[in-house]
Amino acid sequence: MDKVQPKTLYLVGTPIGNLEDMTFRAVRVLQEVDLIAAEDTRHTGKLLQHFQIQTPQLSYYQHNSQKRIPDILTALHQGKAIALVTDAGMPGVSDPGCELVQACIEANISIIPIPGATAAIAALSASGLPTDAFVFVGFLPLKSKVRSQILQSLQAETRTLLFYEAPHRIVQTLQDLASHLGENRQVVVAREITKRYEDFWRGTVADAIASHSQTNPKGEYTIVLAGNTATEKSWSPAAIKTELQQLLAQGYSRSQASRQLATVTNLPRREIYQMALTIADSTQ
Repeated sequence: MDKVQPKTLYLVGTPIGNLEDMTFRAVRVLQEVDLIAAEDTRHTGKLLQHFQIQTPQLSYYQHNSQKRIPDILTALHQGKAIALVTDAGMPGVSDPGCELVQACIEANISIIPIPGATAAIAALSASGLPTDAFVFVGFLPLKSKVRSQILQSLQAETRTLLFYEAPHRIVQTLQDLASHLGENRQVVVAREITKRYEDFWRGTVADAIASHSQTNPKGEYTIVLAGNTATEKSWSPAAIKTELQQLLAQGYSRSQASRQLATVTNLPRREIYQMALTIADSTQ
């Protein structure tokens, strides 16, 4: 068991809910470092108190990161050992810890990760969706234009997709996934992982929207979405229009044809319906 090293930044994973997920190594490192840079010192203070850790803290979060980085680098250059923690999980994942890591690399500061719980991996492992290859997206941007651009870039992605989301935006995000990636894709909506009310919801995106629209979402969410299959990728716009023409010629209504193709292609029914309207207009 090695003691902490001077002039080193430790990235210490903390529990995402259940305090029993704290590792022995994480406790020891937090006890031995000179300073703990924490996202929320009050939140981390409760964790430190639980494990009887008395190391002093320094706040480091999104809105003060640029101001804090020079101070932290100075302390590290002076030979201090500093631990970076986030409110839950691994620092640097969907938080400004990445900026500090980059600054330390440029300053030739040693960086040592102390692995801990991560909501995305925990959700993926229990999802039942393919785990051999995946893409971590994290939180989608709030601005609708940028949000749409990112989702459009993921339309052909065959790997499993992982998203984080807050409770008050979960329904909107599911609706955006349906619009851009297909309402018939399989999805797992994981909530409050490792906590008392942990829940895994499984089904299609369309059913997820219906289910979560009828409840008052609470807690932190991780969304695990199936990637685009090889069958989906073969459905070019031209192929869809050809299939629509055949279904319409067989007597299907535009709505019926669109619904059937949406099930087969995993594309949004509304998108296919718009194609059906174009075909109908062109044949009149």
